[in-house]
Amino acid sequence: MPFKQMTKKIGFIIFAMLCVFIGLYPVAYFILERTFGLLASKSNIVLNNVFWNIAFYVHISLGGLALLIGWLQFSKKLRNRNLKLHRTIGKVYMISVMFSGLASLYIAYYATGGLIAIFGFMCLGLIWLYTTSKGFLSIKKRDVSKHQKFMIYSYAACFAAVTLRIWLPILIAIYQEFIPAYRIVAWLCWMPNIVVAYFIVKRLDLK
Repeated sequence: MPFKQMTKKIGFIIFAMLCVFIGLYPVAYFILERTFGLLASKSNIVLNNVFWNIAFYVHISLGGLALLIGWLQFSKKLRNRNLKLHRTIGKVYMISVMFSGLASLYIAYYATGGLIAIFGFMCLGLIWLYTTSKGFLSIKKRDVSKHQKFMIYSYAACFAAVTLRIWLPILIAIYQEFIPAYRIVAWLCWMPNIVVAYFIVKRLDLK
């Protein structure tokens, strides 16, 4: 196997493993104590808010599902061998994003770190919803090329769940505080992803 092809394959395997691991991560919120993970930064007022809790668990459950299955859509082998499965996964992904994305806009309002974090996560939620809906509408019009491009952006936004958990401990180590780190990660978790998606889409245009 040529080195470039081997590197690409290894990269995809790492990508898939991260998606599966973080996609299953929300299960921990149903098992461990309420002080686990990001919930540890929330006030009792927020934690006792029924609507916030519903939105939070809808967001992490369906967002986790979208991340868990979404990477499969980038497998050419799966798409070519079983188009029906590709479409089924796509429908599940789209429905998951719609509910998770809408829930994310609500919980973003309560984001730790104030307006900077709130706007960062709200922008992410809006981009996720917009690109996914455009991807769905494109394939309904049988515009496969546009569908692929919008879904690349959509999953780049979805992958923010992974990059947030990579960047946050690094930023906390740098600033030695959670709040400033969280304000930065509210933007850093998704903006570079969108830039990478842009170059991937540009490369598709050149083919």
